[in-house]
Amino acid sequence: MATVRNYMDLSGRVAVVIGGTSGLGRVMALGLAQAGADVVVTGRRENLIDDVAKEIEAFGRRTIRKTADVLDRPSLDAFRDAVLAEFGQIDILLNAAGRTVRKPTVDQPIEEFRAIMETNLTGMVMSCQSFYEPLVKSGHGRVINIASLSSFVSLKEVAAYAASKAGVLSLTKSLAIEWAPKGVNVNAIAPGVYRTELNSALLDGTDRGKEFLLRTPMKRFGKAEELVGAALLLASDASSFITGECIAVDGGFLCSGVNS
Repeated sequence: MATVRNYMDLSGRVAVVIGGTSGLGRVMALGLAQAGADVVVTGRRENLIDDVAKEIEAFGRRTIRKTADVLDRPSLDAFRDAVLAEFGQIDILLNAAGRTVRKPTVDQPIEEFRAIMETNLTGMVMSCQSFYEPLVKSGHGRVINIASLSSFVSLKEVAAYAASKAGVLSLTKSLAIEWAPKGVNVNAIAPGVYRTELNSALLDGTDRGKEFLLRTPMKRFGKAEELVGAALLLASDASSFITGECIAVDGGFLCSGVNS
């Protein structure tokens, strides 16, 4: 009887999650570990890294604990080198670091605008540059960039965030073209609206939250674990001929017209 292959099995793969210490990045990092990958998350706070590392180890996977700053290329390079020293390979890079501020654009200090662009877009570029060589050496390198609904449509008073996430989508396509001949697939995930500790006050009982629900055909907010499937697909051999794409996990938000 023929053996049925699990194309989404990540056993033997090493995944790095930039911005994997909290929120949706953390959930996806744990999902990769559950699928068999050794997973290393990073951020600037040691205590958060340690918390996630313990959860990864609880699944029987290996990891290391090392901080990194997405805005500091030498910091990213040192982190990369530490992962390579421990594991000898890096197969998957998931870029989940991000920040946003809601403010009328005319009132937003340009320094704040630049800081959001730097974290969400420039930091992602530096991360991709830093990890390029080990991803090529892997022979099945995968890059997953976290985009946004704002990569496609504008949301009121988050112009810097929207501009940065539109850039993430464009960057994903550009790198997909450049890196395909090297065997590295570059894709993105655009999460819909997910309730987190940071945004629950915004979503519950406000006009903005009601509008999000009205425009989501499934009539609910997403659950963080519902992003794991897309992450596993794009990290695994199941996506061997997928590159330059963005999967929206949004309950139908982006296809929504009239819902009532």
